[in-house]
Amino acid sequence: MFEVHVPDSRFSHSIETLSQITRDILNQSKLAGATACEAEVSQGFGQNVSVRRGEVETIEYNRDKGLGVTVYFGHKRGHASTSDLSPQAIKDTVAAAVSIARYTASDEFAGLADENLLAREIPDLSLYHPWDLSVEQAIELAKNCEAAAFAVDKRIDNSEGASVSTQESLFMYGNSLGFLSGYPSSRHDISCAVIAEDGGMQRDYWYSSRRDASDLESAEAVGRKAGERTVRRLGARKIKTTECPVLFEAPIASGLIGHLVGAVSGSSLYRKSSFLLDSLGQQIFAPFVQIRELPHIPKGLASSPFDSEGVATHARDLVKDGVLQGYFLGSYSARKLGMASTGNAGGNHNLIIESSGQDFAGLLKMMDKGLVVTELLGHGINPVTGDYSRGAAGYWVENGEIQFPVEEITIAGNLKDMFRQIAAVGSDILIQGSKQCGSILIEKMTVAGE
Repeated sequence: MFEVHVPDSRFSHSIETLSQITRDILNQSKLAGATACEAEVSQGFGQNVSVRRGEVETIEYNRDKGLGVTVYFGHKRGHASTSDLSPQAIKDTVAAAVSIARYTASDEFAGLADENLLAREIPDLSLYHPWDLSVEQAIELAKNCEAAAFAVDKRIDNSEGASVSTQESLFMYGNSLGFLSGYPSSRHDISCAVIAEDGGMQRDYWYSSRRDASDLESAEAVGRKAGERTVRRLGARKIKTTECPVLFEAPIASGLIGHLVGAVSGSSLYRKSSFLLDSLGQQIFAPFVQIRELPHIPKGLASSPFDSEGVATHARDLVKDGVLQGYFLGSYSARKLGMASTGNAGGNHNLIIESSGQDFAGLLKMMDKGLVVTELLGHGINPVTGDYSRGAAGYWVENGEIQFPVEEITIAGNLKDMFRQIAAVGSDILIQGSKQCGSILIEKMTVAGE
């Protein structure tokens, strides 16, 4: 376990206390006869302030703690959790997990991660950056953010509010194979959503999210972008049904990669509920598409030295030259598939989609005529077949330039075809979550309008 300084005053329990609680759980599980066990103990706190039309709307504080224990009697598994970290609650929770395990059917794939895959060296990835932000300061930032949005255009006459939030957490994970480690982390956000009216009402938003508050976009910049995005949607029209290229703007393009993650994750694969079954080593994207998983990016929003089972994370190619190189597997799904864990118990780490070189203006020129999508509505995706149909709004493009905003349309296709028909990935890369990519241009989709 690497040394990291966490001021005791920031958390109810020190990292040493969490370590001891984890050891106690493992010892009690062993004394109860468990052949293997694992436990995670965590705590966190934060505040969220929101303002609307220049007035404070909410001030929220959260302070959470909890533990979860999983015991194994051979291949029989039991799990229990609690938000009470008192010694008696810990004993009761271990007893509950043991009781559940004794009455659970045996599952040959259940068990701890393979010992040889556990993390041995734990790098400090700079994931913890406290933000000493008073409520008064947060209110001021939120007000400035919203004011910057209103200042963009007098047609912005209403607001869904601006918010500033900060969150810190600390956890410890251990198992009976000798693994014991944890670390603190932080996440801070500024967001704003406003409404404009000019013969019709439109709304849009913007936000910034980082581990380190000093890396956030300024409150004024977030508000200004929210305002600009809202105003440019005024005067939206309907269009005729057509087939054309579709450009997914960067803020929503990462959702396409999210569908890939779901399709090549262990649980979807062993349940045979994926449109990408048996796709390992297959060409699923256009040949220029490169996607890397980089779990060790300093300050990365999805960085982690190990997954939720203690398995070491490693940089890898997920898609190389359009060919799928790997799945997202935890220990259980890996065993079900006859494979090894990829260190993705708990989800994907930072996915970086390489740009094909064009900026947003370059993508518009490349598209020439078609649709830019800036908002998606509904959840019309079939994960088994890949069929894709969602409500959308955006802009119509002709001669490589945006002509007017559009609304009340539906875009449809099949994700298998959409992946293969990716024509370009923009350089306008956004860092707002676990998937980082620029705008994505797809050669052809059905756009249903009037």
